[in-house]
Amino acid sequence: MTVDPQKVRIEGVYEQRQPGYFMLRVKVPGGVLSSEQALKVCEIAERFAGGGIHLTTRTSIEFHWLKEGDLAEAARMLQAVGLTSRGACGGAVRGVSCSTQFSDDFPRVQVLARKLHHHFTQNPHFENLPKKFKIGVDAGYEGARHLIQDAGLVLVETDGESARYDVWAAGGLGREPVPGFLLEERVPEERIILLVEALVRVYKQHTPKGKRLKHLLKEIGQEAFRKLLREEIGREEVLVISDGFQKRLTPQTAAGRPERVEARIFAGELKVGTLRRLAELAARHAAGFMALTPEQNVALFLTEDASAIEATQALAGMGLCGGPSEEQVGFRICPGNHECRMGLAPTRDIARDILKVMGPEGSRLSWAIAGCPNSCSQPQLAEMGIVTIKLVKEEGGERRALFDLYRLEKRGAFGKLIRQGIGLDELLQSVSAIG
Repeated sequence: MTVDPQKVRIEGVYEQRQPGYFMLRVKVPGGVLSSEQALKVCEIAERFAGGGIHLTTRTSIEFHWLKEGDLAEAARMLQAVGLTSRGACGGAVRGVSCSTQFSDDFPRVQVLARKLHHHFTQNPHFENLPKKFKIGVDAGYEGARHLIQDAGLVLVETDGESARYDVWAAGGLGREPVPGFLLEERVPEERIILLVEALVRVYKQHTPKGKRLKHLLKEIGQEAFRKLLREEIGREEVLVISDGFQKRLTPQTAAGRPERVEARIFAGELKVGTLRRLAELAARHAAGFMALTPEQNVALFLTEDASAIEATQALAGMGLCGGPSEEQVGFRICPGNHECRMGLAPTRDIARDILKVMGPEGSRLSWAIAGCPNSCSQPQLAEMGIVTIKLVKEEGGERRALFDLYRLEKRGAFGKLIRQGIGLDELLQSVSAIG
């Protein structure tokens, strides 16, 4: 191997579980992807990634099964359509996510997400961080994903072209789930970059290597943290990025909220043929754009002259159950030990086992399963969440996975741990007992 796995992380690259293969993660700011970009993703996947991609819960794209010699060419092909993997892994400001694609104000917040993406990506001041730094921009509090960001921005007020955001800080999941705290309320949009820059600088200057912002907050407390932040902000001037014209990508009709249809993608595993058809559908009915959602699905925002019935029928013909009345279980799933080196369990297989025993009540809930305690599928925010916590050795030397089971009891909070350290059989029994 000629590449150093540690050095290429900043380029969005991780080694896979399988020796000699790599995962390449791509930033998609706000989750908005053009048809042209989607077709280029298809080309890369066909050449290097076995004809498929993985959609993440942070609205990014992952290619699996790349070899060392494929990495530079794949990155070049991404750049040709304005996409990048730089900073999607490693100690950097990660992809700027949005979890509120079905809000009326999504067209507004996607613009801020792209501004933040362009400001922080490949900027050496915001690389070589102790660990990852995650930013989320949301159009409301639905889903509570502001709680798991290093900087969570929630739109709370709009007045013409001006907007104000509540800013939350120092949240995160992983082995030590910690909800973020409300740092500042009703922050004008023109102060957002200033404030997030200060957060990143405080994190970089005061946090030990390998630790998240939540660890710094735990160590020094809120009061000392706010003091450091005030000192950092005091050195800078407000940075206003003015807009000369409208920069929203997805349609916004005169009546307000445009019609939307959603393609359901099991486990976020999307084949090239399906993505190509979605890109064509977006070009015909959605102004040439689609949105990747935190549920690992694909949403289309239809133009005024588009037919929701036609678009829905097209999705149904693709087997994606896109209609609003379709019953389909929402299930967020990380790659688990199918590809990930950290994975302890075959998440896609376990999800299928769960679906087989799930009753009517369970099927109406949102689910997530994480293949390790890193919790990339955000199980603590699902109505029913499953975390693979460890492997134990059985008699005969075989190893089996143990799981924690969470249930969401209160909106705007993390799920409550209701079963701890249970095996797969007990997990399935618990699922079948829900309704």
